[in-house]
Amino acid sequence: MIHIEPKILDRINSWLTPTFDEETQETIKESIAYNPKEIQESFYKDLEFGTGGMRGVMGVGTNRINKYTLGKSTQGLSDYLHQVISDETPKAVIAYDCRHNSKTLAKVVADVFSANGIEVFLFEDLRPTPELSFAVKHLKCHCGIVLTASHNPPEYNGYKVYWKDGGQLVPPQDGEIINVINSIDYANIKFEPNDDLIHHIGKDVDDAFIEASVSNGSVGATQAAKDDLTIVFTSLHGTSITAVPETLKRAGYKNVHIVEEQKVPDGDFPTVASPNPEEPAALKMALELANKVDADIVIGTDPDCDRLGVAVRNTDGELQLLNGNQTMVMMTDFLLKKWKSENKIKGKEFIATTIVSTPMLNKLAEAYGVENKIVLTGFKWIAKLIKDYPELDFIGGGEESFGYMVGDFVRDKDAVTSTLLACEIAAITKSEDSSFFKELVGLYTEYGFYKEKLISLTKKGIEGAEEIKQMMVDARENPVKIINGSKVVKIEDYQLSIAKNPETGKESPIDIPKSNVLIYYTEDGSQVALRPSGTEPKIKFYVSVNTTLDSVEAFKATETKLDHKAESILKDMKLI
Repeated sequence: MIHIEPKILDRINSWLTPTFDEETQETIKESIAYNPKEIQESFYKDLEFGTGGMRGVMGVGTNRINKYTLGKSTQGLSDYLHQVISDETPKAVIAYDCRHNSKTLAKVVADVFSANGIEVFLFEDLRPTPELSFAVKHLKCHCGIVLTASHNPPEYNGYKVYWKDGGQLVPPQDGEIINVINSIDYANIKFEPNDDLIHHIGKDVDDAFIEASVSNGSVGATQAAKDDLTIVFTSLHGTSITAVPETLKRAGYKNVHIVEEQKVPDGDFPTVASPNPEEPAALKMALELANKVDADIVIGTDPDCDRLGVAVRNTDGELQLLNGNQTMVMMTDFLLKKWKSENKIKGKEFIATTIVSTPMLNKLAEAYGVENKIVLTGFKWIAKLIKDYPELDFIGGGEESFGYMVGDFVRDKDAVTSTLLACEIAAITKSEDSSFFKELVGLYTEYGFYKEKLISLTKKGIEGAEEIKQMMVDARENPVKIINGSKVVKIEDYQLSIAKNPETGKESPIDIPKSNVLIYYTEDGSQVALRPSGTEPKIKFYVSVNTTLDSVEAFKATETKLDHKAESILKDMKLI
């Protein structure tokens, strides 16, 4: 028999009161009787805002996504909006993805906003997350909400908050809002809607968003080049089906083959083990179709359409999946080329990436005479840069986890515009008797061959959270001195905001907001970063290795060498 701690029991009992509906109370009573471990997991803490907002398993309890936890967050956000906006009616826009209960929960959020005198624009049906970011500014709203759990398993859902610039909440504002939310009692949530304040939106915003995507994602492919490109696209049962095919069509691409079996939005994601384009298995059906139709490029997006996986034909003519760093490097280089060809680089431009992404972006920035700003994981930090440096022009930026943002019309990773950009690059390079892949290899010969590998360890539940916490404590208290035979020459601790030379003990400050991340730098130029995920019960290890690439012909042998080196590092650290 599992013993439920008194503190958790108090939380559970507070939900067995008339504040909560009978169905919720009955579910709790049943779980206490038949599944005490589950009820303990559901109540042992409150859901927290992480790198991608609030995300969790759906169900009853303070640590679950349900009408009460989302209602409390929305009530707190409503109170905050009234605190900071006094001269007009606050406005909010709401979108949702294909997950179970997303539409219902979006209506709950709209009801609470409207009950608090906030004007609401609610999308009539599911839409991509980047369209929500766009809509915030397009409709001149003060905030936006999207109900999504991105690429998490089917039992998850989530709640991401955007501010009036179209970017997600960042410090110190997120802390201020969380404090207000934490002060809310569930009994004080206003659930009764004011229907006069709720407006349904759809095609008008869709057209404006797609038009902006075509404008920002086009980098000069001729119509002849577009006609000669064959594309396979899969939405992996998600929201991108509402925007990507139409964007490609309006941009002039006609040879687009959609994976029919994955076309219909479905929160069960029935054809994949995980709807995550970072997982090669997720694109299996798309790759099979691509080989049937002899496609040049394959693209798959995650359920809320902010990440994209890309496969292109390698030097042997075989389809090869690119990692997020490789896609980011190619997209950034093409945008920089376009800006340079148009004489738009004046020394006041920047690109952006994250602390766990490839260092190769620094090389591109130096070559083109722009700045590369490096931030914490999560696109909210890239969006914050745009807000913090209005005197600078943002060109594009990305992160290793398959996200990219083109320009600043959307302030979050955007798989709609990025899909178009990837197709433009494929079309242009093919028309020049080259290819997406050959151009990538060319960049490696010019700037150095950088190769990255990611390992994620999943640790679920209360015990898992404690295990991850202890792993980070151990890494700080007993830092690694040698990795795969190479001496560690620098350790960056983003929780302490300190970079340290372990040999000399010399320390220097890190001017980036605090985060639970450690990065080891070795004498041979390798990097290993470790961080707990902000959205999943995982701890992630990022390895980056590099060497020179003397010629295109030496690519395969050099890649094998780098892959072996990355694997040796992971083995040395007992991660595989």
